[in-house]
Amino acid sequence: MATNPAATPPNLLKSGAISKGYNFASTWEQNAPLTEQQQGAILMLSHAVAERPFPANLAQERTSGQDNGLSVSTKDNNFGDSEAIEAILVNTNQFYKWFTDLESAMRSETEEKYQHYVNTLTDRIQTCDDILRQVDETLDLFNELQLQHQAVATKTKTLHDACDRLVLEKQRLIEFAEALRSKLKYFDELENITSNFYSPNMNVGNANFLPLLKQLDECISYIENNPQYAESSVYLLKFRQLQSRALGMIRSHVLSVLKSASSQVQAAIRSSGENKASLSEGVEASVIYVRFKASASELKPVLEEIESRASRKEYVHILAECHKLYCEQRLSLIKGIVHQRISEFAKKEGLPSLTRSGCAYLMQVCQLEHQLFDHFFPSSSEDVSCLAPLIDPLSTYLYDTLRPKLIHETNVDFLCELVDILKVEVLGEQLSRRSESLAGLRPTLERILADIHERLTFRARTHIRDEIANYFPFDEDLDYPAKLEHSTDVKSETASTDANPDVFKTWYPPLEKTISILSKLYRCLEPAVFTGLAQEAVEVCSVSIQKASKLIAKRSTPMDGQLFLIKYLLILREQIASFDIEFSVTHKELDFSHLLEHLRRILRGQASLFDWSRSTSLARTLSPRVLESQVDAKKELEKCLKATCEEFIMAVTKQVVDPLLSFVTKVTAVKVALSSGTQNQKRDSVMAKPLKEQAFATPEKVAELVHKVHSAIQQELPVVIAKMKLYLQNPSTRTILFKPIKTNIVEAHIQVQSLLKAEYSPEEKSTINMVGIEELEAQLDNLL
Repeated sequence: MATNPAATPPNLLKSGAISKGYNFASTWEQNAPLTEQQQGAILMLSHAVAERPFPANLAQERTSGQDNGLSVSTKDNNFGDSEAIEAILVNTNQFYKWFTDLESAMRSETEEKYQHYVNTLTDRIQTCDDILRQVDETLDLFNELQLQHQAVATKTKTLHDACDRLVLEKQRLIEFAEALRSKLKYFDELENITSNFYSPNMNVGNANFLPLLKQLDECISYIENNPQYAESSVYLLKFRQLQSRALGMIRSHVLSVLKSASSQVQAAIRSSGENKASLSEGVEASVIYVRFKASASELKPVLEEIESRASRKEYVHILAECHKLYCEQRLSLIKGIVHQRISEFAKKEGLPSLTRSGCAYLMQVCQLEHQLFDHFFPSSSEDVSCLAPLIDPLSTYLYDTLRPKLIHETNVDFLCELVDILKVEVLGEQLSRRSESLAGLRPTLERILADIHERLTFRARTHIRDEIANYFPFDEDLDYPAKLEHSTDVKSETASTDANPDVFKTWYPPLEKTISILSKLYRCLEPAVFTGLAQEAVEVCSVSIQKASKLIAKRSTPMDGQLFLIKYLLILREQIASFDIEFSVTHKELDFSHLLEHLRRILRGQASLFDWSRSTSLARTLSPRVLESQVDAKKELEKCLKATCEEFIMAVTKQVVDPLLSFVTKVTAVKVALSSGTQNQKRDSVMAKPLKEQAFATPEKVAELVHKVHSAIQQELPVVIAKMKLYLQNPSTRTILFKPIKTNIVEAHIQVQSLLKAEYSPEEKSTINMVGIEELEAQLDNLL
């Protein structure tokens, strides 16, 4: 039997390298397990190598042994020497012995090889354990070194933090010192500023004046914002005294420079000519503006500095003083020249030309003054009120010149032209293009325009009263239809004045004057004012036309009066349609009509005079009632026109078919009488006879009536149509007016024909010979 191999030394089982190797192998197996496919491949490989074939020499010896008996020869090639075991086996015992010896030899040889490998591994494990021990010792040294490094780092950080705290404390102390120094600086400047301002060499022109003024303002602002500091009120009072002195020096300096510049300009004007009248406009502008700008140029830095500090109330006051001084000096220079130039315009030119020239000259002066003002006060030039002390007196010269002429102007055309000049040319065009420089003129120009509007409104009311309401027509104004017959060149009432300049000649004068005055006023007056005037003008014009219509009816015929009224009411309605206004006006008036009844009750003792609790008290009794009434001239015009047209239609209808209408009325009366009486009265009454047996309804009488109507249609109706064509040139107007007449005539014939059909025989109807309805309509249509 085989013996067990030698046992492994016990110290190897405790080796760290072995334990770490086993741990690594187990960890390898856990982290990288074999798949089923890999395990199957290993199994197949183990089966393949399980039965290994004998080597070639062993296979031959085995074959010969089987042939020659139990002769065995064995040679171990695993040893380095050529030792061989040779034996001749005779029996079984010899074989077992030989096999036992062979097995022992093979085992010995195998154990020796593995023992050598074990020894080698043991040495290697020992070496690894030594290395691991040295590594552990090195790690322990590193850990100790790290602890020492942490201790040093902690001490270093503590020292660094302490240094940072000291640096911050130092910085805070430095900043505190600087803050104290910056705050004390404003208080310490008092002595320096005081000594400079009270120096005899200090003036506004000095180069140090403006920096000192700025420094003074900074000190005042700081002390005002920090009143909690000790003695701040005392320092503030002293600084304000210095500021008042400095601003006073500025005011005196500005005044002296402006006066000096004005004196130089006046001297230049005197030296350029004997008087201002001899100076040309270009020379005036050069002397008054260019010379003044050059003479006062030293003020510009000071004024700009003041404007830059206009947010403080002290500088607002001094800036306003400078504006006032500037305007006074400029006004003293140019007021005489402006007044003289406007006076020359007033002597040479009429009112419209004077208005245009005066406004143009004044706008030129204002623009130049604004440019000069903008040179000295660039930040204040946008404020219109700054130049008001200069512009208002200059514009007042023009206003004082124009107002007396406006008050005495009676020509409405001139007044309308003035409105057009101011509203369109001056305020609309000039001021809109140069609105900033001419804004100061707008109040005065609007005041002049308001005066013109007031005068124009007064003159328009006077014109409406005298020329329209109180117009007394002449004989030629009422000569109708002869006046129309002599004016055959008039083509249409609706033709414009430009297309037909003579269209107004055939109009009734109040109508022509009404349309003329409204056309002039429409673009000149405010809508509310024009609405009142237009309502009044249309109302009185309509009344005047109605009066003339009555006079024409007496002089000629009622039809001429009606057509005259229709003609001119239509023209008036069409002409006022172009005005985009409402012709309605609400009138308010006080009504005291109830006062008499209350006084009677008080006198009778039915009410007390001093009983304030009742409605009959004195206060309530004497309180008037406010009555509102709305007058619409356009609606009244439509109403009058409609009534006149209806009156004309009925008059023409009666003139043409009056016999038929009388016949129908009598027939209706007979039928009503028969239907309202008793049966006995019907049998006994004459009216009980048939209609054709009545005296007024015999076929002969009816034929006579029809003949009269037919004659009227043939003879009288064409005369009416001719008059309509004479008065109403518009075919559509005639058609509209004739349509109800035609309807009434046809309706009368239809009623008579229905009676004929019901009451008369065919022979009697043929005797009457009444015109058919279609034929009648054709005849009437041919008349137009």
